[in-house]
Amino acid sequence: MSKYNKLQGTRVLVVGGTSGIGYAVAEAALESGATVYISSSNQTKIDAAVAQLHAHAQAVKLEPLASGRACDLSNNATTEANLVALLDWATERKTKLLNHVVFTAGDSLPRTPLGDITGDTILGGFSVRIVGVLLLAKLLPTYAARSNKTSYTLTSGSLAARPAPGMGLVTGFAAAVDGYARGLAVDLKPIRVNAVQAGAIRTPLLGENPAVLERYAKDSITGTVGRPEEIAEAYLYLMKDSFITASSIESSGGRTVGASQEVSEFN
Repeated sequence: MSKYNKLQGTRVLVVGGTSGIGYAVAEAALESGATVYISSSNQTKIDAAVAQLHAHAQAVKLEPLASGRACDLSNNATTEANLVALLDWATERKTKLLNHVVFTAGDSLPRTPLGDITGDTILGGFSVRIVGVLLLAKLLPTYAARSNKTSYTLTSGSLAARPAPGMGLVTGFAAAVDGYARGLAVDLKPIRVNAVQAGAIRTPLLGENPAVLERYAKDSITGTVGRPEEIAEAYLYLMKDSFITASSIESSGGRTVGASQEVSEFN
């Protein structure tokens, strides 16, 4: 293994790896010589993403070491069993342990004003992003190498550091993920746990409305909307640096010190 290409020969699972940030992380890990496993709730999308990863690997003259399997995290009653099936598949029933797990899965979050929220609204946002994160953490010690070189990386949002008007509910989800990154780092040691605070990233969740994208660009001090291949570097860093844990790093174009609070996004 080279001194700095620390992902060469590792096994990386990306939960939510069929599009957006997750796909970019999978592609970047593949470029770095890792064997990559992706999952989402839709097998058709997984098959398409795996084919795209194989095509990319061949284009850059690398072995196409990518595969995928569906894992539905939307039903709390079946989430743990679905994760067990996913992990058994990715590790060939624990015979080939994982080195890195990245969690980018997430459905569209409810942007509900405080005056309109209900108990169901609150609990609905937790199923994939919180329940899935925690149950995967519960299972991880059985399926991942117990080492400080092993990592579990979560996805938060810049709202955790700089809330925006009308986004109190979503801000709480983002802050919860950051809190779990710290708490789980203690419980899972020596496995490292960190989070990436994402700003506005050009993904299917964000959409392609030019006016909306322009407002998001103004919300950052770089004057841009982030691209998946840019923020993927943050995830690679958290996988590679075996001395970082219980931390959240931000990739938001400087939104937390920007002048505008008109728009915000939690990917």
